[in-house]
Amino acid sequence: MNIPAAEIWSKLPLGREVELITFDNNGLAALAKPAGVLSHPNEPGEEKRSLLQAVYDLEGEFFHWKDARGEQRVWLLNRLDSATSGVILLCASMELAAVMRAHFKLKRIRKVYNAMVFGQPREKMQLWRDRLAIQKQGGQVRTYATGHIPAESRMSLVQSWGSLSLLRLEPVTGRSHQLRVQCAKRHLPIVGDATYGDFAQNRDFQRTMGNKRLFLHSLETTFDYEFQGQISHFSATAPLPVEFTSRR
Repeated sequence: MNIPAAEIWSKLPLGREVELITFDNNGLAALAKPAGVLSHPNEPGEEKRSLLQAVYDLEGEFFHWKDARGEQRVWLLNRLDSATSGVILLCASMELAAVMRAHFKLKRIRKVYNAMVFGQPREKMQLWRDRLAIQKQGGQVRTYATGHIPAESRMSLVQSWGSLSLLRLEPVTGRSHQLRVQCAKRHLPIVGDATYGDFAQNRDFQRTMGNKRLFLHSLETTFDYEFQGQISHFSATAPLPVEFTSRR
């Protein structure tokens, strides 16, 4: 049964404050994930804290649920840490999911992030090249600034307010916690980063501003892709949360 794209995405069991940004006729969609929401549930009972309030198949990487139309499935194409907000992609078929995952592996997806950091960069634009070490243990990831895994990002300064700056970051590589570690290495820790950040400044910021979120946001995702013999363009932007630019 072929369900129109608009109907597929209009009836998603969206999680708390999750919003549909856009979709195309091939079955690809982008959602805006708030900070604090899981990309997918890791354990039974976490559905209420997830992108979709639905059961997630970890092996198949898809959400599934039943509604008036019958059994429904959508495939998750990328993940964001729960503390990070912004663009996250889903698709409505296994065939398209395979195509898109190949795109991700070949680095054919352009992503742009915004980060609010403590301090100011020495230059308004820089190309950051580093070699990182990534350790994964017990489902936890920790990335170190010295290692053998190449990591590259483009940085540009958007705005500064005294001791704070808003950066535009475009990762060329996609390493775990890459942007957080690259910022911290350059003495530009991301505000609210409880792992790689400046803990004293985080406490002061939370006390003054009343907000303890991680100030990292996946702003834009853009790419061209081929599916069923046709080239399509896809672009999604998740508006920058107001707390990134409001100063009390």
